Amino acid sequence: MSGFTLGVALLGGVVLASLVGYNAWISRRNSPRQPLVAGAAEGPAGAGESRRDPVFDSEPTLPPIEKKPAIDALIDAIAPIAVEGVVTGDAAIAALPPTRRAGSKPFAIEGLNESTQQWEPPRPGLRYTAFQAGVQLANRTGHLNEIEFSEFVMKAQQFADAINGSPDFPDMINEVARGRELDQFAGDHDAQLSITLRAKNTAWSPGYVHQGAARLGFVPGVIPGRLVMPATTAGSPPILVISFDTQAALADDPTQSALREFTLSLDVPQVHRSEQPFVRMRDAAIALAASMEGIIADDKGEVIRADALDLIGSHLEKLYDVLEAHDLAAGSAQARRLFS
Repeated sequence: MSGFTLGVALLGGVVLASLVGYNAWISRRNSPRQPLVAGAAEGPAGAGESRRDPVFDSEPTLPPIEKKPAIDALIDAIAPIAVEGVVTGDAAIAALPPTRRAGSKPFAIEGLNESTQQWEPPRPGLRYTAFQAGVQLANRTGHLNEIEFSEFVMKAQQFADAINGSPDFPDMINEVARGRELDQFAGDHDAQLSITLRAKNTAWSPGYVHQGAARLGFVPGVIPGRLVMPATTAGSPPILVISFDTQAALADDPTQSALREFTLSLDVPQVHRSEQPFVRMRDAAIALAASMEGIIADDKGEVIRADALDLIGSHLEKLYDVLEAHDLAAGSAQARRLFS
């Protein structure tokens, strides 16, 4: 083979190798980022750093249990039900209506425990000396209306008849007016915040999002495409929620699902102030954007700066103060029921 022919052949080999390398690089660049396995070194976002598989824990160790919210005169219309004698919990349970709603409003029955003298949902094997029925005055669907109040009266009356009780219903006009006023207050002081994190360059796989979020305390939620930061009290709503495309989470091969963005959200009235939810939200957004090479944006795609996040935080502090002044502190049983 002549020198010229050999040179052409070598040049062709170099070009071919370059094309193969270039195509492989393009393929890697366009493929969604994958979570690191145990002992693997991370790429540009964390060079030379060894990672362990995330450990998902459903909730903090031995957290306190929150008591279920009771009927409350602040947010419920209440009808006392007098009874002639003691009624067993089994009889009361048998008389309960099949549904616990009047229209779109929660409906509840409570009994006065003969032993503890505490109001509680009827329980088998116990005895009750009085009852009360309640219907919520407002929630995020709106205020209690006349039709819902009438349904409340019908259900409470049927229960009372079954236990030989006598209900004393409040005035419908007054209760509907109370519901309208409460609904107006709730509408003026509701806050549901969301921040979008978008990939700057390479997309993310669902596993990559899971791994990055797990380092900050997020665990998989019940719904696919949802990660939650658990509250310190068991049974309470999560502090923060990360959500992304459900179809990507349910794909046959999630490693090939490419996510360009996900949402970090906070339902302000549902989370207690002591959890510092917005501080955690801000810090989580900044940390995730840095570790995953993303940007923080609003729902219109505009980049959110750190000082803008701080301003939102200062406004929230005032909102917390107002809610507490009206006995509807964020995260309380009353606030969680009203803002639901």
